[in-house]
Amino acid sequence: MSKKFRVFATCDIGESVDLLRQRGYEVEVYPQPEAPPKKLIVEKVKSGIDGLITTLRDPVDAEVFEAGKGTLKVVAQIAVGFDNIHRADANRYKVPFTHTADVLTEATAEFAFFMLGALARKLWTAEHLTRENKWGYWHPYLPFLGDEVTGKTIAIIGTGRIGLAMIKKCTGFDMNMLCFDPAYQNHDYIKAIQEMKDLRHARGICREKTWIKYTTLDDALTGADFVSVHVPLLREGETSTPTYHLFNEHTLRRMKPTAYLVNTSRGPVVDEAALAKALKENWIAGAALDVYEKEPLPADSPLRDPEIADRCRLLPHFASAARITRLSTDPNKGMAGRCAQGLIDVLEGNYGGDITKMPYVVNKEAFAK
Repeated sequence: MSKKFRVFATCDIGESVDLLRQRGYEVEVYPQPEAPPKKLIVEKVKSGIDGLITTLRDPVDAEVFEAGKGTLKVVAQIAVGFDNIHRADANRYKVPFTHTADVLTEATAEFAFFMLGALARKLWTAEHLTRENKWGYWHPYLPFLGDEVTGKTIAIIGTGRIGLAMIKKCTGFDMNMLCFDPAYQNHDYIKAIQEMKDLRHARGICREKTWIKYTTLDDALTGADFVSVHVPLLREGETSTPTYHLFNEHTLRRMKPTAYLVNTSRGPVVDEAALAKALKENWIAGAALDVYEKEPLPADSPLRDPEIADRCRLLPHFASAARITRLSTDPNKGMAGRCAQGLIDVLEGNYGGDITKMPYVVNKEAFAK
C-alpha cells in the first residue's frame, strides 16, 4: 500500500483492528470500556487522522469535522443507528460516514423474542424465588402464573429488517400478528408468511389457523397480547411520521391491561415516565426494555422503582451482543467486520472511488454528482 492510513478507534472492535494493521494501517484504540471524552476525540482528529471509528456513545458534529478539516476522510460507526453523528455537519464538511446495518438483524430479533418470553413467563421472578429459598411448595397457580406466548396475538410496530425478522420468529410460535408501519409496508413478505401459516395448518403442524395482517396503530395496540417495537427514532421536523414518544400516556392506555410491551428499537420511542406510571397503575401487565431515553439508565429513573420490578425487565442495550454479530471480521456476519470494511472502502477508494456506490456509506447524498 502506497499510503499508511492513520485511524483512531473510540473502542476496541476485536480482531478487525489487527486486520487493519496487517493492511499497513496505524490504528490507535481507546483502551477503556467507557466512551472517551469528546475533547480527546477532537484532539485525535486534529492530529491528522484519516479515519475515525465510533460508537453511538460518541458525539460527532461540526466541532469534530472542523478539527479534521482537510484530513479526516471517513467516520466508521460500529452500530446500525447514527443518532450521534450530525448528518448535516458531515455533509457540509464532505465527510462520509458508514454504519453496520443488516448484520445484527437476526440477533436483535431473537433477543426481542427472548425478552418477551422471559417477561411473560416470569422467569426473573421465578428465579429469585428459587435463589432466595422461598420456593417451599408446588401448587397449580400459587404463588403466581406466567402467560403463554404460543397462539397469542402480537403487534409488530415497525416492519423494517428487524421487524420482519421478529415476524419470522413469531411464526414458529403460531402467533397471530398485527403489523403497523407508518412509512414502509412489505406486503409480499406478509403474504409469504400467511402462506406458510396456512401450510402449517393444512399439514397438521399447527392445530388452529393463524393469521397476519397490516392494520392501524390503534387496532394493533388494542388487539395485541404483546407489543414489540422495531421503529427507527424519528423526531418532529425530520419526517411526516415521527416516532419520538410514540409510546406515551395515550398509546399505552390503548393497550390491554393484560398486554406486555417490548422495546429493542431506540429508547426515546417510549416515554419512560408514562411507562412507569402505566406499570404502577396496571394499565399494562409488563414491559421489557433494552434501550432508554438516556443511556446508561440513570440511577433515579422511574423504571427502577422496586414497586414495578416484578413487571419491568431492564437490559443494558444488549440485543445485538452476540459473539458473531458483534465481533466477526466477516463484513457479511459481524458489525466489526462491516465497520472495518466501510472504513477500507472509503480510504482505499473501492468502487472506483465513487462514494455513492459504497454499500455501507449512509450520507451518499453529499457526494451525488
